[in-house]
Amino acid sequence: MELIAALTSGAIILFAFLTEGHLSSTWTAALYISAYVIGGLAKAKEGIEDTIKNKDLNVELLMIIAAIGAASIGHWWEGAVLIFIFSLSGALETYTMNKSHKEISALMDMQPDTALRIVNGQTEEVHVSELKVGDQFFVRAGERIPADGNIVRGSTSIDEAAITGESMPEEKSAGDEVFAGTLNLNGSITVELTKPSEESVFQKIIELVHNAKSEKSPSQLFIERFEGIYVNIVLTAGVLLLFVPHYLFDWSWETTFYRAMIFLVVASPCALVASIMPATLSAISNGARNGILFKGGVHVENLGQIKAIALDKTGTLTKGTPEVTDVYIREGLDVHEIFNIIGSIEKQSTHPLAKAIVRYVKSQKIEPDLTVDNMQDVTGKGVTAQIGSETWKIGKPEFIGNQEVESFQNGISRSLADQGKTLVIAADENGIAAMLALKDVVREDAKEALGKLKRAGIRTIMITGDNDRTAQAIARECGIDEYYTNCLPEDKVDHIRNLKEAYGQVAMTGDGINDAPALATANLGIAMGEGTDVALETADIVLMKNDLSKIADAISLSKRMSRIIKQNVIFSIAVIILLLISNFAQTLNMPLGVIGHEGSTILVILNGLRLLK
Repeated sequence: MELIAALTSGAIILFAFLTEGHLSSTWTAALYISAYVIGGLAKAKEGIEDTIKNKDLNVELLMIIAAIGAASIGHWWEGAVLIFIFSLSGALETYTMNKSHKEISALMDMQPDTALRIVNGQTEEVHVSELKVGDQFFVRAGERIPADGNIVRGSTSIDEAAITGESMPEEKSAGDEVFAGTLNLNGSITVELTKPSEESVFQKIIELVHNAKSEKSPSQLFIERFEGIYVNIVLTAGVLLLFVPHYLFDWSWETTFYRAMIFLVVASPCALVASIMPATLSAISNGARNGILFKGGVHVENLGQIKAIALDKTGTLTKGTPEVTDVYIREGLDVHEIFNIIGSIEKQSTHPLAKAIVRYVKSQKIEPDLTVDNMQDVTGKGVTAQIGSETWKIGKPEFIGNQEVESFQNGISRSLADQGKTLVIAADENGIAAMLALKDVVREDAKEALGKLKRAGIRTIMITGDNDRTAQAIARECGIDEYYTNCLPEDKVDHIRNLKEAYGQVAMTGDGINDAPALATANLGIAMGEGTDVALETADIVLMKNDLSKIADAISLSKRMSRIIKQNVIFSIAVIILLLISNFAQTLNMPLGVIGHEGSTILVILNGLRLLK
């Protein structure tokens, strides 16, 4: 509603300006008054309420008083434009702030409200909050786990992307820990609650996001302090100018009032506001055209100040889904036939690795079409199946036999493992028939993007929930300066806080729910456009085309914007000082004050619009 009111006010002001001289003065005044009310009512109400609450004057009141002062001596246009600019900036700020609250509700949707508690061998559905430490609950295949605990019976694969961000499922069995909000893929399990639901890792994510979003930046606190000082000085000076010059300089009452009104007009920060907003909006528009979505001007400005950038691995530096990178076939076997057999068996499975293998087989122009019989899933290890009269086993190296795997193809498995790749072995009755290596491959643009950042003097850090071997391989491939592994969401937050202490301004780039707390804790959060809703809502900047190289472009844009804003601010302050001096010297009349004030405003706007290119 604020934005609609501001735009409506602007439209009325434009109409009044274009028709001035064609309509009666009464109608013109009525149009300007309606623009005042529509555009300024919300800000006036906010200013009065804040003044009463905080017992301190604010910029909202100063804008209203300055606008009314201009109107009182017949300069409706000045006051109306002042109201319009201020209400528009306030509306855009409110809109951005409201958007940031959606991530909490999006997070809550990921955690089940109920659990199947086991009592005397029977299950009963209860609200998660009713579970107590020591209670056991049942989780079926395909369901999300409702609370943190340890498995006491059963084994399964768990998709922990919501917590760790890793695309590879974790095999879990009795004694292993599971987390609320993660997905149980293929086996029924019984879990014993180890902590109350409000203390779960998932709840910590929600709490961390909420707390980080409510924290005010140092620059914001400085602006708030400056706002009170500025308003008090201007209003106090305005009140004094209504009386003091009459007695001190023997000005007439008419001259005194006239000079006081000119003071309110030329001292109003219209040009200062215009120094920042048009330049900021131009930078945001420029970014949007190039696939960079800034959620607010402050984030454009902050981006140019970062000294280090932390990056999640899965979905950020890598594509987020496993791909077959290497294939080794036993000598003497027909490659087409082996791929058909493996693809036909894996097509029966829903496991992410199986899906990746089927995609690879199809990419080789082979459509798996063999009949698969007696397929059995050996949870956490692999599958067995029959193709015709032959029995096949496909799965982890230990499922086939570690010693046999290590001797296959002159021990190539060790080299593949050192590269952070996951091995899937296919064996028939005569031994290993094929070895496939899979990896969450690095994005094509990642190396280029990191190179640009390092040339800009920005330190690069990878923070991942994956293991050390995989992380080391990715870091080496991408040229990462440092990395941290096996990180849960709270660990990522701790690392971000430590990096902030070490480097000052730190950005975090991620795409998953597990990245949301770190995105919110960093000075600047950057989300990948194909990331989760929570990451997109939490982040300050979104790379809409998932192009990491755009970060360096955005930093360059940020630095350009900062230079232009500094030029505008210095110029507008200089003009205000010149106008104030001229007013006290009585060499400035209202029309010249209007020309000087609005002229400086137009110039800084035009300077800011250069960022559109």
